[in-house]
Amino acid sequence: MMKKTAIVTGGSRGIGYAIAKQLGQDGCQVVIFATGRKETYQEALDGLTELGLDCHYVQGSIDNPKSREMLVKETLEHFGRIDILINNAGVAPKERRDLLEMTEESFDRVVGINTKGTLFLTQLVANQMIHQEQVFACKGHIVNVGSCSATVSSTSRGEYCISKAAVSMLTTLYADRLASEGIIVNEVRPGVIATDMTSVVTEKYDKMIADGVFPLARWGKAEDVANMVSLFCSDKVLYTTGNHVDVDGGFHIRRL
Repeated sequence: MMKKTAIVTGGSRGIGYAIAKQLGQDGCQVVIFATGRKETYQEALDGLTELGLDCHYVQGSIDNPKSREMLVKETLEHFGRIDILINNAGVAPKERRDLLEMTEESFDRVVGINTKGTLFLTQLVANQMIHQEQVFACKGHIVNVGSCSATVSSTSRGEYCISKAAVSMLTTLYADRLASEGIIVNEVRPGVIATDMTSVVTEKYDKMIADGVFPLARWGKAEDVANMVSLFCSDKVLYTTGNHVDVDGGFHIRRL
């Protein structure tokens, strides 16, 4: 039986790794795309292989056009088609700085990876999905991993908020453009998830959880996000496009 092929950007650790693992367990062939050398993540990759999952690793950076082209080329050479794209790769500012002190260099880096890279990789993959033979219930699923920061202000990392707000518009734009092509586009918006990115502000979020800011009073897990992505990529979601789901423990709820 033919398997779906999924690309997971930023899939070597954290949320991306959990997504890659879950999609593999769902029966997909998975291509993991990340910036580091394969040897750096060998233990994690071996963990997937030991589970019997069919994975391929591609090194590159999503903000580099040649890397994006290589990713698609290697995926097609290795598995023959692309059925799922998970746009998970993203970075936070190297240094949290007040909005009035944000540098253009930091802005360009964050937006170049989180927004521009996502935009143009999706363009490449969507064109491949359109032109390949449809053998599953739809021509493809694209899921963007956004953030609660798309709508929640953090003035010490404005470039990240801007980049994720833009990703939400990419979800809308691509869902609109690709619906007639049989490609479904949705978004998950993680809240406070225990990853390397949030490890530098553990004390802050521990206090917020203790103070009841999050209705479900715990840290989110990478698996919480992966499970929602899994649902979006399944044949159970064939009449929903352009939507987002908050995976944030209810943080988005406005309360008096």
